[in-house]
Amino acid sequence: MCHRVLKELNVKDELMDIAMELERIALSDEYFIKRNLYPNVDFYSGIVLQALKIPRDMFTVIFSLARTTGWITQWREMISEPNVKLGRPRQLYVGVQPRPYQEEEEEFKID
Repeated sequence: MCHRVLKELNVKDELMDIAMELERIALSDEYFIKRNLYPNVDFYSGIVLQALKIPRDMFTVIFSLARTTGWITQWREMISEPNVKLGRPRQLYVGVQPRPYQEEEEEFKID
């Protein structure tokens, strides 16, 4: 569908050319072929959104909207089964944790 949209809109863009070349390389690579791997839907939806001139800061919002039905369905299924929890463990962001500082053995300078 992505290719049809680009053709229909007659889009010429260097970034999209790079994305299409990456797709071509991936789909012809033996690693991808042997494992039947393909670029994910977000790869293509980002290209389509760019072709439609959607501002990039809206991409995440649109990606999220497209997933909302699935998220709500999973939540409803999870709460309807008291004995089977399908949800992932709750994750809470607790901020940046301190990390120990270690001196470098060799000094590196960039001039």
